[in-house]
Amino acid sequence: MSIEVGSKLQGKVTGITNFGAFVELPEGKTGLVHISEVADNYVKDINEHLSVGDEVTVKVINVENDGKIGLSIKKAKDNPNQGRRKTNTSQPKPNRDRTENFEAKMNRFLKDSEDRLASLRKHTESKRGGRGAKKG
Repeated sequence: MSIEVGSKLQGKVTGITNFGAFVELPEGKTGLVHISEVADNYVKDINEHLSVGDEVTVKVINVENDGKIGLSIKKAKDNPNQGRRKTNTSQPKPNRDRTENFEAKMNRFLKDSEDRLASLRKHTESKRGGRGAKKG
């Protein structure tokens, strides 16, 4: 059985690095599952998801001319909705952009900005002791 892009294979994790995991495939070949291809969500520490010796199902996502094999665990999962955005068609979203003119948007933006700056100034002054604080 040759290793071709798109095929799903069983493999065994043989090594873990900070950027991914090496998986031994049939025929003794080894491929790399990049850390971004381990799970659907963000993976900060690959060791929370995989350990050396784990049996995993992987999908071949690329085979380089030099023989390097790129693998994905998340794409090997049978998930027909993967990569699609979930849309809720039961209730339409209010579209403020079409009903609000430029002047109203700008006024709302300026008010939000002023509120944030005032909050930031207040927080900064309280850390420094504020105005009129005695230096000693």
